[in-house]
Amino acid sequence: MKVAVITVSDRASRGEYEDLSGPEMESVFRALVPGIEIERTVVPDEKPAIVAALGRFVGFDWIFTTGGTGPAPRDVTPEATAAFIDRQAPGLAEYLRLESLKETSHAVFSRGIAGMRGTTYVVNAPGSVKAARLCATIFAPLLDHGVRMSNGTGH
Repeated sequence: MKVAVITVSDRASRGEYEDLSGPEMESVFRALVPGIEIERTVVPDEKPAIVAALGRFVGFDWIFTTGGTGPAPRDVTPEATAAFIDRQAPGLAEYLRLESLKETSHAVFSRGIAGMRGTTYVVNAPGSVKAARLCATIFAPLLDHGVRMSNGTGH
């Protein structure tokens, strides 16, 4: 299982503060998914940079982004993801929002989307450490099944 975690943050990409959400997501996946391979990167809140980072991981099983999903003017992760994917997978984004709403009513502001490019899934998560932890926790049990489905090997 190959997973990429892309943190989208202007300040973290400039080194103004340490990326905490990407490492948190990686830590949870490593604890819950035996044998997982993970690569991480940090990019600024700029559509071309996000699309380029997504493109680096084509062929991975899953790509998770963390950050840039809110309503702020620089939050462009959903738009970059929409430009990158071939097909939408709205149930994945809806599931993340539904579970997030159990933790905070602020989840209603998330504009994150999900979809696929080829057989690679892409899921947008909010940028907080708490959201990264929740996303990894709820998706960890789904990773293998999703890969089997995308590869046509069934249930």
